[in-house]
Amino acid sequence: MYLGLLNELVPKFECEIHSYVLMTNHVHLLLSPRNADAPSRLMKSIGQRYAQYFNRTHERTGTLWEGRFRSHIVDSQSYLFTCQRYIELNPVRARMVVAPWQYPWSSYRANAGLEGSLFVVPHRLYLSLGSTEADRHAQYRSFFEDTPSPSELDCVRHCINSGSALGREDFLKKLDGLLGRRAKVRPQGRPRRGSVPSGGKRGLTPV
Repeated sequence: MYLGLLNELVPKFECEIHSYVLMTNHVHLLLSPRNADAPSRLMKSIGQRYAQYFNRTHERTGTLWEGRFRSHIVDSQSYLFTCQRYIELNPVRARMVVAPWQYPWSSYRANAGLEGSLFVVPHRLYLSLGSTEADRHAQYRSFFEDTPSPSELDCVRHCINSGSALGREDFLKKLDGLLGRRAKVRPQGRPRRGSVPSGGKRGLTPV
């Protein structure tokens, strides 16, 4: 149902999806919008329609999502494939599967050339990976031969959770000027081992 809504609504709101993963309690999307408010409009529409479907199917009422979605800007030139790998390895980090191609609810199989997709659109940097489709698929699969380093994971997680931009220093400085504020929020450091966040729950699912 969620994938069907993406297929229907992504063209309507003029967004291009490059990577996605549907987990048991959250979703990650990597997309390029045609205009600034497109992601918000897309997420509002898909969130409302999926919640209605879920409540109807499971005979429940009330809200489904925990607050508003979180978003951040990505410096594609330096971090596109970092983000794609982060997203499509979510099920592996959660120990739901051993390899990303085993998980049916992500874009890995489409990006790796194992199956088609109705709405996944290759980014221009993906198209530069090789002169043929087979070359691009092979190069993309090679990105997943090594696991991401802890520092790489922490960097992406911090940006996702704080809403910070992810990019090189020159990219971030340019954003600072455009936005009139800091585009990157400085991390506050790790909590003490065994401590519980203010929300009252320990982190259970790798994101």
